[in-house]
Amino acid sequence: MSDADGVRVWLVERTYSDDEQNLIILTYATPDGKRYFRKERALTSFTGPERTTPAAIDADPDNLGSVDDPARREQYAAEASRMADRHDPTDPI
Repeated sequence: MSDADGVRVWLVERTYSDDEQNLIILTYATPDGKRYFRKERALTSFTGPERTTPAAIDADPDNLGSVDDPARREQYAAEASRMADRHDPTDPI
């Protein structure tokens, strides 16, 4: 998907920040693995039904970064495809 609403990106990685305690970094990527979107959330914000992590989001194209490392690009593409095959975009992960 790519239109006025944004570019569809799928959750490909969830890591803990090395710099901040209780901070989780969510990485979403395009199905081809070439672009990514990072979102940081406090661990405490994951409690409650209103703070679910969706399988996919529509990101502003201006907020997407390029994945330059070929191995990382391949990893992101594989994981984005897996997520798209197994989940609807709004599924909580």
